[in-house]
Amino acid sequence: MGRVVNLGVFVADTSFRAERMPRMGETILGQSFALGPGGKGSNQSVASAMAGAETHFITRLGRDAFGEMALAVWAKAGVHPVVTRPEGATTGAAHIFIEAATGNNAIIIVPGAAGTISPEDLKAEAGLIGGARVFITQLEQPLAAAVEGLTIARAAGVTTILNPAPAATLPDSVLALCDYLTPNETEAEALSGVKVATVADAEAAARRLRERGAGAVVVTLGDKGALYQDGARSVHVPPFRAGPVIETTGAGDAFNGGFAAALAEGMDPVAAVRFGSATAGISVTRPGTAPSMPSRAEIEALLAKG
Repeated sequence: MGRVVNLGVFVADTSFRAERMPRMGETILGQSFALGPGGKGSNQSVASAMAGAETHFITRLGRDAFGEMALAVWAKAGVHPVVTRPEGATTGAAHIFIEAATGNNAIIIVPGAAGTISPEDLKAEAGLIGGARVFITQLEQPLAAAVEGLTIARAAGVTTILNPAPAATLPDSVLALCDYLTPNETEAEALSGVKVATVADAEAAARRLRERGAGAVVVTLGDKGALYQDGARSVHVPPFRAGPVIETTGAGDAFNGGFAAALAEGMDPVAAVRFGSATAGISVTRPGTAPSMPSRAEIEALLAKG
């Protein structure tokens, strides 16, 4: 297994499950509440480490109970943290609404200390990044830090992945730093201008994103699987069904973490998409985000079923 270096955010997830989303000014009764670890970068790091990759996570935490939660989660999963903890800063938090009947979710994130990650933080870890097989980042921390990390990785010949979440406007120069761009339907639509409702739509959006500079594009499509396109190949990978869907909150992060781990191992990109899809297929059968990430053995068992 090669090294995966992830730049991103940890937040404490506060999850509320209810029959429906309340309207503005309305109070409704919920069915359950849970507090647990989250943040896209952290979740993806847990997923790639659980999948067997040597995983290093660059982030910032506050000196508080949520920060201690993060360190405990990473220690259990085998993630190697590269962490700054500024005095007076707080660790981030997320408010997650989960629709009870479907498991679908809506999320508000406050990144806390990780919102102050700077390009200088990435320059300080240039050696770590340059020695990786894969560098992956998202858009929950400042964009300038993500761009610096991608630039360092690209200069060193490291495979780069950008999971463009939450959705944001990105210049072509940023897409050109990405060997792999991994948007979901909403993010692909925001970046390409192509409405994504079908696999064919995803293929059209991927073509547009490649025209804008991305190397290869993987559009994750929820219960429709994923669409991989690199110019030479356009492949639809069906979803993996591991059981009843309990919660979809961590599915995208499970996919990205599994995908990064597979690429770091040297898998063909389409095989890596299948590996990521199997990782996500298991995660949705469990509640939570980081706690839902499967082990390597579980992923391989599901892949073996076809």
